[in-house]
Amino acid sequence: MADNRLLRAAADLVAELDSDPARSELADTPRRVAEALAYLTSGRAVDAGDELRSAVFDSDADEMVVLRDIEFYSLCEHHLLPFYGRAHIAYVPSGRIVGLSKLARAVDALSRRLQVQERLTTEVAAAIDEALQPKGVGVVMEAYHLCMMMRGVQKQSSEAVTSCMLGRFKTDPRTRAEFLQLVRRGDRR
Repeated sequence: MADNRLLRAAADLVAELDSDPARSELADTPRRVAEALAYLTSGRAVDAGDELRSAVFDSDADEMVVLRDIEFYSLCEHHLLPFYGRAHIAYVPSGRIVGLSKLARAVDALSRRLQVQERLTTEVAAAIDEALQPKGVGVVMEAYHLCMMMRGVQKQSSEAVTSCMLGRFKTDPRTRAEFLQLVRRGDRR
């Protein structure tokens, strides 16, 4: 349930945007908007590092671990419009691995807040690096931004791609190339 200040702000917003905010179709809209915004920014209350650290295990694994096509949804902090896409994550363990679902939970925690894709990408990589202290981390995020699609330049097919490479992914071209080859879409879809 959204707090009263958010509910009042949503009601004020509806009143500003509609010439007849008292009509029956809008009676429950402020509550729905407030609840939606509270949910879409609920990641503010979640520490992505804690999510990751809750399922770290000792392991002798030393080959790249990749989780691709992690769906995410976020709100652009400039327009409060959604952007959504897929995150691809890889790391090279250094004595510790993490439960795969925790990688997706970390993406959710960091994307469910007011964000920009560039910062989101680096925050995901930094959280994994801090929690696991691996030999390297690679994160690629591909997203569509409704602020570009619905307003402004109105470009429907433009996809933003950001990356953050740490450790071996930054210093070893072969590691980076292997990761990028593994997440390349090709004909998977």
